[in-house]
Amino acid sequence: MTYAPVSVALVALSVRDFRNLQRVEVEVPAAGMVVVGPNGHGKTNLLEAIHYLHTLRSVRGARDVELVRFGAEAFHLAATIAGAGVDAMRVGFARVGKRKKVVLDGAECSRLADAFGAVPSVMFSPRDVELVAGAPTERRRFLDITLATTSRRYLTALQRYRAALVRRNASLREAVKRGDGAQRASVWEPALAEAGATLWCERVRWSRWAAPRLEALCTAIGERQRVTLDYHTTLAIDAGADEDEGSVRVQLAAALERDRGQDLRRTLTHSGPHRDDLSLKLGGRALRTFGSAGQQRTAAIALRLLERETLHTLAGRTPIVLLDDPFAELDVDRSRRILQVLGEGPPGQMVLVVPRGDDVPAEFTALPRHHIVDGVLDA
Repeated sequence: MTYAPVSVALVALSVRDFRNLQRVEVEVPAAGMVVVGPNGHGKTNLLEAIHYLHTLRSVRGARDVELVRFGAEAFHLAATIAGAGVDAMRVGFARVGKRKKVVLDGAECSRLADAFGAVPSVMFSPRDVELVAGAPTERRRFLDITLATTSRRYLTALQRYRAALVRRNASLREAVKRGDGAQRASVWEPALAEAGATLWCERVRWSRWAAPRLEALCTAIGERQRVTLDYHTTLAIDAGADEDEGSVRVQLAAALERDRGQDLRRTLTHSGPHRDDLSLKLGGRALRTFGSAGQQRTAAIALRLLERETLHTLAGRTPIVLLDDPFAELDVDRSRRILQVLGEGPPGQMVLVVPRGDDVPAEFTALPRHHIVDGVLDA
């Protein structure tokens, strides 16, 4: 299916008791806005609230209960949106019962998955360097969010895979306690193999599509050495069959059966896409190990630009770009190049937060400017 991409934009945002933001009401122009404020006063929290409308979870890995402002009983987010396929979205979470409620255009979602990716956004932050320098978990999370917000099929497979994985691992632990072997764990292997094959093939397809684009983005930002991206897997999939889900499913099922004894000893499932990684190399060597801090940050920014391009190309929506003081640790030339790449990409709304007014690049000076102090945003 082909799409005529549409730019998504916040029209108005309301935040109640989210992090340190007690009450925020702001209308957002189509081009975006700039928020200036000292560190620790709520700038990043505001971006996190916007991004929550995309993934329904904290971009910083916090639990929902940790997002409720100290002394409050619940947080509430509400947005009026243009170009997203829905005109209004409301999200609430209460400490009591730990229940999350999502309403799209006045109708409560019976499944949270129905609202996943409803208001697409991409957030650039200093923490993004972990996408390159951090553990494989960071890159798998990046992959899963990028693909699950552009493919309902991938999201469904991911949910089924995670559920079967939890149950198989529980069965392994129970088998050790009871001393009756790992046969009960085999019950969950067909579901793991079926859902896992979908995840595996979709990741491989995306990685092949993304690799030349990531290399081009890194070059455009100013990296002189070649940056490569590959999907690194623990599965020995036959050459030529790596995009055939039926073949991958058979081979994954065989690997689960083969490793059952080892899995029983360690009470963990060792074969499957939950163990895979994105391999990023610089000049043929591991970027995670051999790249400088500046090179790792460049690649991380390129990955976020790639996420934006994925949403634009595969989902037909140009996401809101959220910039959390993105140029703080970069030299002037690379900062200029990043702004140039952003400007050459699909037009869309941008929200930039910086600690000082002098940190606002010339390209953003035309945007309306707000100030935030102690979680209070000026009118």
